[in-house]
Amino acid sequence: MVGVMPVAFITGITGQDGSYLCELLLEKGYTVHGLVHRPDSLSGSNIGYLTEDSSVMGKRLVLHNGAFEDATHLRRIITQARPDEFYHLAGQSSPRLSLELPETTMESIGMATLRLLEIIRDMERPPKFLYASSAEVFGSPAHSPQDESTPLRPTTPYGAAKSLSQELCRIYRSAYGLPTCAAILYNHESPRRRNNFVTMKVARAVARIKAGLQNELVLGSLAGKRDWGWAPDYVRGMWLMLQTDPIDDYVLASGVTHTVEQLVDMAFRCVDLNWRDYVKFDAALVTAVEPHSPCGSAAKARRNLGWENTVSLDEIMQRLVAHCAQQLKESKN
Repeated sequence: MVGVMPVAFITGITGQDGSYLCELLLEKGYTVHGLVHRPDSLSGSNIGYLTEDSSVMGKRLVLHNGAFEDATHLRRIITQARPDEFYHLAGQSSPRLSLELPETTMESIGMATLRLLEIIRDMERPPKFLYASSAEVFGSPAHSPQDESTPLRPTTPYGAAKSLSQELCRIYRSAYGLPTCAAILYNHESPRRRNNFVTMKVARAVARIKAGLQNELVLGSLAGKRDWGWAPDYVRGMWLMLQTDPIDDYVLASGVTHTVEQLVDMAFRCVDLNWRDYVKFDAALVTAVEPHSPCGSAAKARRNLGWENTVSLDEIMQRLVAHCAQQLKESKN
């Protein structure tokens, strides 16, 4: 029907990716439904300002309280929403934590994805379904860069749970003919990242050290390498994936790796300080299983989607440090 707005459903809508995706879809004229686990914390979330906008909230943005453990309630709200597109972004997000809580990790990632896939399989008009996977599915691969054909060899319960969800999407696509896919996402950052991620931990510490509020930054290994990109670009990539035919899996990555030491140096240079004067090593922060130089090839995404990461890590760290410095300034006023 001409003039009918497309409908999207997002899990993890208050997170970094979910909030950027929500904004993108609203800009494109979608009606957006989101699953919320803690409605009492909405006002301070990444979409807090949207929930206070009466022209959007309850009209083009509809939020549902729910939990992945309650499949009956999930089925009810998803069936009533009747989405055209479904973005499953929620779930435990720490490889380190998954080593301590493997059962919780598998439940919140793998089983939650299975429940959602079973729900959409029973729908009269199943939505296009995207699962936000991770480079952690590759573990420590033998070859670099990695692409969509790289074998899955996870080294953490988090990576294993992500692999399960990714493989379920492939199985439901091939066995049931459903439009399901996985976005294999390498590290992607923004000011909306939580402080437990190294990029924000470093940026926040640099801003505080420059302001005289902190004396040192304690980190684990500085030798670890990552492929870091800009989160809004990766969210745009996820949307592009569901606009293609046929639906397929894609790696979204910058294709460039940096060490944690390089990242730290970039951040301290933003405020004209030498990182060696402030950074301390703590062996307790070294991850037991460290991925080996993860680097993704987004050649397929460039070719089929016209997608690429547009912001360098140096620029990302400048933006994050500036954001943290502005927060400190505002907190004083």
